[in-house]
Amino acid sequence: MADALPALDYAGFARELDALRVEVEADVAGEARAHLRGQARWGSAFTLLGYATSWIAPNPFSAALISLGMTSRWTIVAHHTSHRALDRLPDVPPAETSRGFAKGARRWFDWFDWLDPEAWDYEHNKLHHYHTGELSDPDLVEEQVQRIRVSTKPQWVKLLVVAIYAFTWKFAYYAPNTHALLRREKKRREERRPPDTAGVHTDVDLTRVWSPFNADGRAFWRDVVAPYILLRMVLLPALFLPISAWAAFSVAANTVMAELLTGLHTFIVVVPNHAGDDMHRFDRPPSDRAEFYVRQVLGSVNFRTGGAVNDFLHGFLNYQIEHHLWPDLPPLAYQKAATRVRAICARHGVPYVQEGVFTRVRKLLDIMTGRTSMIVSETRGKNDREPVAQSAK
Repeated sequence: MADALPALDYAGFARELDALRVEVEADVAGEARAHLRGQARWGSAFTLLGYATSWIAPNPFSAALISLGMTSRWTIVAHHTSHRALDRLPDVPPAETSRGFAKGARRWFDWFDWLDPEAWDYEHNKLHHYHTGELSDPDLVEEQVQRIRVSTKPQWVKLLVVAIYAFTWKFAYYAPNTHALLRREKKRREERRPPDTAGVHTDVDLTRVWSPFNADGRAFWRDVVAPYILLRMVLLPALFLPISAWAAFSVAANTVMAELLTGLHTFIVVVPNHAGDDMHRFDRPPSDRAEFYVRQVLGSVNFRTGGAVNDFLHGFLNYQIEHHLWPDLPPLAYQKAATRVRAICARHGVPYVQEGVFTRVRKLLDIMTGRTSMIVSETRGKNDREPVAQSAK
């Protein structure tokens, strides 16, 4: 296993990134809340307009608007709020911080989704962000789709499976996976078992989670499936019955279409973030913040950045490198930091990968179907760097 960056000054790289973080966080402090609230208002406007027109007939326009509202609520509002983007700002109401957003009964108002907020926080904010590219990363695509990768089926069959997955992944895979991982962690805590020193096991039997004939499945149906289908697919369309049965049917049909469009949209902007034959994966956790920074850049890719519409449509996930360096900053900070992060990486010889989202989708498909593989590489831990520093004195 080759050292990805044998000549890198880890400490110097980390110092520059630390200094930039302090500067950017202070720079956006006065605007961050208003900016994030503005993104939320745009998402709500799309949702309201979608439902305001959805009763007329099943149509792609209303479905797309509803989908855009759902996608932005997840990728922009819930994502950054749960990461504590506004927690350190003064005079921010608890409902707009990670301490109150989507907690308890507020789940039904702040972020009503297939994803359980608590499960999302554990799977994404803790496992994925702090084990990026490791086997303990539940979002390591190359590992999660091994059955497709090693299949001897023709390429067109593999691509058909991936296409179905793209439309349905959010509710068919991501929701049960996050829920099951949280239940597993809660059980470990209840039994007072120490964490596995080999890392978190992220393999989940989805057929078991979807089955209502076992404890895990019943919990998933109780916490996620039943309330979501009842409220989103039944009660919400029923509100349009006073207009007509056709109106209620149209709302239900547009809601189903919106779910599929949301699946496709989020597949495009979420799943390629850490996949491709130019992305690195690792066999152990990072030893310190400097190595963590290096890992996040080597294992993440940015899409095209800049422009209000472009960033909104990408859910600000086009700033994946900056977000993985500093997960708890607001999205406005990533806009301001991106060009300078790229310059720091260039000075230190750290590859900073940025390509259009559809180019990255193509590279993702190659990974998912087994045509290409990620780079398995090594980075230098803190103890491995000490002899180098001493010999340089």
